[in-house]
Amino acid sequence: MTEQLVKDALSKVTYPGFSKDIVTFGFVKNIQIDGTKVSVEVEVTSSAPEVATEIQTNATAELKAAGASEVAVNINAPQMPRESSSKGKNIAPHVKNFLMVSSGKGGVGKSTTSVNIAIALAQQGLKVGLLDADIYGPNIPRMMGLDGVKPQIEGQKVIPLQAYGVEMMSMGSLMDEGAALIWRGAMIMKAIEQFLRDILWSELDCLVIDMPPGTGDAQLSLAQSVPVTAGITVTTPQAVSLDDSRRSLDMFKKLDIPVAGIVENMSGFIAPDTGVEYDIFGKGTTQPMAEEFDTKIIAEVPIEPSVRTGGDEGKPVTFAAPDSESAKRFSAAAAAIWAKIEEINAAGGVDNSAVQPNTPPGVSACSTGGAAAAPQQPAESGGSCGTGCGCH
Repeated sequence: MTEQLVKDALSKVTYPGFSKDIVTFGFVKNIQIDGTKVSVEVEVTSSAPEVATEIQTNATAELKAAGASEVAVNINAPQMPRESSSKGKNIAPHVKNFLMVSSGKGGVGKSTTSVNIAIALAQQGLKVGLLDADIYGPNIPRMMGLDGVKPQIEGQKVIPLQAYGVEMMSMGSLMDEGAALIWRGAMIMKAIEQFLRDILWSELDCLVIDMPPGTGDAQLSLAQSVPVTAGITVTTPQAVSLDDSRRSLDMFKKLDIPVAGIVENMSGFIAPDTGVEYDIFGKGTTQPMAEEFDTKIIAEVPIEPSVRTGGDEGKPVTFAAPDSESAKRFSAAAAAIWAKIEEINAAGGVDNSAVQPNTPPGVSACSTGGAAAAPQQPAESGGSCGTGCGCH
């Protein structure tokens, strides 16, 4: 037996739930050979026992078929995910954790980040859902290779679509292609609630929610419907983007949502012919903002052609080009996000009780009438609009 024969045999072992093998993913470590005796370590990203068992069984079978007389496959797996300890209103209690992906403005790569973070979390062995709550610009079906695919209905519920190990639902999967959605804020808020309540999500470890740009009705509705475990903000290095990103981070603070970090997108450009990285839009300009809001930059994702082509062709870079620099940085960001979520749950979780509306039933807190009837709060009260909408 040789190391190459061992790798060739293990390249026939696909990672459960994916089409790629454990060698391509880079999970095979420390190959030891003594004649026809083979010992190998496999570092998996899933904490599920069934994943380890399947890989161990298949790897052993392939190595013996290749000529090994004795085989020892040692699986190194992370600990099982911690149960959510969040409190408050939760209309989707079967989802353990909610990750809000936000941006102060559009066009900064928020949906691209949501897709690749979701896939990277799934590659860690987590059960992940991806909700495209960007009602006016639902691009995620195309990015996930599900453009034009319609979901099935079971009773009064909608079954989410699946791709790359992730459950997905989007308004773009329910509407006719190219149709404009002209809705007022109240309808957006209702749609967010229905996406959480009326979709047959599995018992998810994490639901990644791609929010519309800005800090409006959709964000407030989500925070009042479920206890959002953590939020991340996506920005670009330019000052005009950072200005709006500060508003996004301030929104997290006012809605009692812990910040898991900032993704600086379009952070440099990697030339495809030379691999040299150029800072055409600047780089690292997000650090002062991170320090201002007591958080950190979890990824500086460069402009790379594979990111653009992957999004257009429905082949996200984290899955289709795992060795690319962008994929590595998205994966590192996902690991940092999950570590933060585990830390939040260990500390007692989150509670959205303080952001619930306190207006009478049937009265819109954010309407003109609601605002007129509500007592105005002093400026030092923490930034509340004074209407009782819960934004405090």
